[in-house]
Amino acid sequence: QVQLVESGGGSVQAGGSLRLSCAASGYIYCMGWFRQAPGKEREGVALINTDGGRTWHADSVKGRFTISQDKAKNTLYLQMNSLKPEDTAKYYCAADSRSCGSWYWGNYKAWGQGTQVTVSS
Repeated sequence: QVQLVESGGGSVQAGGSLRLSCAASGYIYCMGWFRQAPGKEREGVALINTDGGRTWHADSVKGRFTISQDKAKNTLYLQMNSLKPEDTAKYYCAADSRSCGSWYWGNYKAWGQGTQVTVSS
């Protein structure tokens, strides 16, 4: 099973930017970023098919967040711009070999430990 390690979280004021990274121990076709705020269900933020490069972004982050990858480094990124207080959550990297484009977190078998993002107003 692939191992995932996130980094790059932190605290920022509204309107600021952060870039999250997810280092994978191996290559896997389907990856994504999910987030979970206290008392809320885990939700998909952005997904990528690492083979063809196709991406999907949730409506709530379109135009502000961008998912990307460095295939040579088996690393996934999430560039987050124009951050809002409602983006505050723990962000998780997820991966699976067969769930490309799936927004349902239960379809992903591998998860990182998460990294906290806090946006203050």
